[in-house]
Amino acid sequence: MTGPLRVVAVVGSVRSPSRTTALAELMLQTLAARTEAETRLIELHTLGPAFTGAAGREGLDAGVEDALRAVETADLVIAATPVFRGSYTGLFKHFFDLVDQYGLAAKPVLLAATGGSDRHALVIEHAMRPLFAFLQAWTAPAGVYLGSGDFDGTVILNPEVYERIEMAVDDVLPVARALSAVRAGAPAP
Repeated sequence: MTGPLRVVAVVGSVRSPSRTTALAELMLQTLAARTEAETRLIELHTLGPAFTGAAGREGLDAGVEDALRAVETADLVIAATPVFRGSYTGLFKHFFDLVDQYGLAAKPVLLAATGGSDRHALVIEHAMRPLFAFLQAWTAPAGVYLGSGDFDGTVILNPEVYERIEMAVDDVLPVARALSAVRAGAPAP
């Protein structure tokens, strides 16, 4: 790797404060503690009407285009969404619909979700992983799902969550570093 890992977290929450944002922030902090990283958090609900009303990338305002480019040029993407009616939010899907068709090809993506109960934990396997497979991304084997019992408001209370995040980060970091080096023209570590 020739420089810091560029890590972008995309959060599909529809408002702030958000448990999903708290999870994404913890994941970014864990990554930054393990490797040199430039991190960025994109909260989709802040992108505004220029984003939500867009049918394509033409005519998007500079802020939305910048967010899309950040994801397409990242070395690692954290894709985090609350569960809404058994799947990701519409904002989350709409954002990734606007990402270039090959913008995530062979890019490591770490999947994360939050929901009201553990009954929604399979959202990672049954909704998120197929979306990113279509985009030809490399999804980390371990995703991170948190239910409402893991939180007090937006504060993560469950100590097992930290272990799950560390395991997921440990799985994805070697792949992200190797692919970043290859993209930079250096031999893979």
